[in-house]
Amino acid sequence: MSRIVLTTIGSFGDLHPKIALALELRYRGHEVVLATHQEYQNKIEALGLNFHHIRPDNTALNDPQEMAKMMDLKTGTEYVIKNWIGANLRETYTDLMDIAKDADFIVAGEGVVAGRLVAEKLDIPWAFVVLQPASFLSIYDPSVLPILPFLAKFRGLGSLANRGILQLSRVMSRSWAEPIHQFRRELDLVPLKGNPFIDDKYSPYLVLAMFSSVFAKPQPDWPANTLITGFSFYDGSKNGVQLPSDLEQFLEADEPPVVFTLGSAAVMTPGQFYKESLSAAKLLNRRAVLLIGKNDPPKNLSDDIIAVSYVPYSQIFPYACAIVHQGGIGTTAQALRAGRPTLVMPYSHDQPDNAARVERLGTSRTITRKQYQAARVAQQLRQLLDNSSYSAKAAEIGQIIQAENGVSLACDAIEKQLQSV
Repeated sequence: MSRIVLTTIGSFGDLHPKIALALELRYRGHEVVLATHQEYQNKIEALGLNFHHIRPDNTALNDPQEMAKMMDLKTGTEYVIKNWIGANLRETYTDLMDIAKDADFIVAGEGVVAGRLVAEKLDIPWAFVVLQPASFLSIYDPSVLPILPFLAKFRGLGSLANRGILQLSRVMSRSWAEPIHQFRRELDLVPLKGNPFIDDKYSPYLVLAMFSSVFAKPQPDWPANTLITGFSFYDGSKNGVQLPSDLEQFLEADEPPVVFTLGSAAVMTPGQFYKESLSAAKLLNRRAVLLIGKNDPPKNLSDDIIAVSYVPYSQIFPYACAIVHQGGIGTTAQALRAGRPTLVMPYSHDQPDNAARVERLGTSRTITRKQYQAARVAQQLRQLLDNSSYSAKAAEIGQIIQAENGVSLACDAIEKQLQSV
């Protein structure tokens, strides 16, 4: 069989879909290498997968100040691209070159721009993975841009206005791409025609849109070789992970709680999220579960509110009456699959767009970080819980997503590419 290198950087929302792909490809008999941050080595090797370290390290997972810079609404995307991706481009390239020389195929997640460089230099076919619709920056289905969030109000003005917004994005991000253009020249690779973060980042072989078609439909300006697969799920729950006994007893003791979570990245810089969430739950007289990561639990927890570090979302979300989260694509997908209404408080990157999409689906409401105060949160949750249309629509969408098999479709497409070369 084939030797396949999967590479990704970022949070669990980026990593988990690649783990799902790696496990399925290994099951099909392929030799799989998963190349990512050093911090994920134990998690990956515990699954028996072949791990390879690539830089940069994800030090923000243990550095709240660094994570706050990465997750800033207005400047977070630029900071990540300039200070993380661009600043480490040569190191990432060197690390990937070490393992890709004998590879038959490369699967590169967004942000690993060195994956394309390695594939082109070695003349290896490769696939580009898109986990969220915002990545396509379509003029027909415009995204909410964190750097210019107010432009979302002009969504309905048509493709001409959206084309102008996209052009503005190109101008604002032009300097971000210069390290890539320079490195391509050093490697004697063909110059790019566009911006490698906007319109010239896609593989000519295969583009995997690993989200559900209910979340976004194909658009005329997407690459023609794009395949929507459905979401790709992995959170460790298939490996016999059990809920903590006190949490299990809590969930089964009374009415469904509201679950509050900030994913695996934003949880490092929660601000007043958990304090205000606790107060909102008390205002509503609702039971609640706070997934707090490494943060200290809030003080004055009552018997109807429990705080735990983390549990697989696939195990706890189905217990919820509603879910409050940051809008990361991994959390959003799990909430949709669970069929529960949501309140989304987006930070940055794709999160504002994900929040807008689930709101348009009729399963969710949105609140900004500045507005996230107990009284407002309680008001928003009351509307979610008292209006049965949110629960009904969420259950309908959940059934659709549960019937999809994004991992299988993606692996079928990868194997089809392998057979054609």
